[in-house]
Amino acid sequence: MEDFLETSQDLLFLYAPKVITALLILFIGLYAIKIIIKSSRKLMQKRGVDITLQKFLGNLIGWILKVLLFITVISQLGVATTSFAAIIAAAGLAIGLALQGSLGNFAGGVLIMIFKPIKIGDFIEAQGESGTVKEIEIFTTKLNTPDNKEVIIPNGALSNGNIVNYSTEATRRVDFTFGVGYDSDIRKTKEIIFNVINNHPLILKEPATAVNLSELADSSINFFTRAWVKKEDYWTVKFDVIEQTKEALDAAGIDIPYPHRVNINKTE
Repeated sequence: MEDFLETSQDLLFLYAPKVITALLILFIGLYAIKIIIKSSRKLMQKRGVDITLQKFLGNLIGWILKVLLFITVISQLGVATTSFAAIIAAAGLAIGLALQGSLGNFAGGVLIMIFKPIKIGDFIEAQGESGTVKEIEIFTTKLNTPDNKEVIIPNGALSNGNIVNYSTEATRRVDFTFGVGYDSDIRKTKEIIFNVINNHPLILKEPATAVNLSELADSSINFFTRAWVKKEDYWTVKFDVIEQTKEALDAAGIDIPYPHRVNINKTE
């Protein structure tokens, strides 16, 4: 029993300072990492670095510093860094195979940063989802959908798939199709549609608006209309023009065909 107590005391005196020092290094290191990341972001802001790249580099710097801190803490506890490096090297293949997806996502994040197909604030469509880019992290990209849901897309899939970026260009084209009855006057219908569009304050004068007879359908003649707007006005104009055109056609007595249901089971 005395030998056990003496051995315990020896181990306590031997390892207690190392454990305390390691904990101090850990807490101080984590605090220092926060300061470094914050300072690096301020520096990038002063240099005018894009906000998307700021956040990505901030996350990357944080991960690298935390790994270095972990190695430092482990070495302080008496684990030889050479042995630790050998363990990492031996396990590297297994880890690489297990984390193929994560490594692919990391590579995808790097590619997004290099080629910049998207940035924070862009409204995009990718991987079957649509939304505003909220954040591009090391492994994933976060979108906010129009109905305020958060969608997380792996960077690997995002960088290797098709991306539709609605925010790249300053203007967008709004397309409409209006169908009217075969008895309607073509010139009068076109004039009404033109008037609605030309009187809308958010529709651009250049490029010019186009209204063309596009199809002789089964129950209607269809007019295809193209108008150009600023990208931020797209949905406002689309909803306004549809409503105002319907009202204008009704006021002019121009019929908009729709399916009619006939009840054939009439009783005498």
